[in-house]
Amino acid sequence: MRVIRISTLDEPGLADYSGLTDVALRRVSEPAGGLYIAESSKVMARAIASGHQPRSVLLQEQWLDALRPLLDPFDIPVFVGDAALLESLTGYNLHRGALAAMHRPALPPAAHLLANARRVVVLEDIVDHTNVGAIFRSVAGLGADAVLVTPRCADPLYRRSVRVSMGTVLQVPWTRLPDWPEGAQILAAAGFHIAALALAADAVGLDEFAANAPEKVAILLGSEGDGLSRAALSYADSIVTIPMGHGVDSLNVAAASAVALWALR
Repeated sequence: MRVIRISTLDEPGLADYSGLTDVALRRVSEPAGGLYIAESSKVMARAIASGHQPRSVLLQEQWLDALRPLLDPFDIPVFVGDAALLESLTGYNLHRGALAAMHRPALPPAAHLLANARRVVVLEDIVDHTNVGAIFRSVAGLGADAVLVTPRCADPLYRRSVRVSMGTVLQVPWTRLPDWPEGAQILAAAGFHIAALALAADAVGLDEFAANAPEKVAILLGSEGDGLSRAALSYADSIVTIPMGHGVDSLNVAAASAVALWALR
């Protein structure tokens, strides 16, 4: 690594941390595929252990020695500055000590992830990054094989998603799934039974479904406001509901994912 101590914000390479939003980072043409920001040394370590390549690192002086073993193998700039300067650059206090601009890995085709999987989670148009991160944490902890997200779903590599997931979005295999009907066709071709979590008069209870679950199940979860779209429900093989009490009809989507994964473990 190449340590560069900064006292101004004019150093080339700092634009990754100031001039680009998370949406814009996905569109950076060099390298192809864009960037994402890894926040904290723990997340950086998980990203590198998963084979992701850093482009640069931004940190406070007191974190430099602790991160040397992790960063020394890479020929990258490591920008070091005081807390006030880094806050003026990024717009918030780097209380976790370090940020890394990481190259986005190429996403595999959905069919590749499904080939050897038995339990997967499909996220349709979930827009809250906290929910996405929490679902990935449940997937990692409760043993599903992969996550597939629709084109309008929030970015799993957004900083908040990564942070809420405790870095597990960097470990759980995931990719984008095309819109319906192509997405449903890919799942069906891989032998998956699509189980949509939704409220419906003809829904089967989760406990009943889990007692005789198919060998391969894709748990389909919908957006926070409207739930699953009509198109998604039309391609579901089963509509499954979590039995509730006390007049409550549903759970937050992240909580529902954990309950369903536990039942189908």
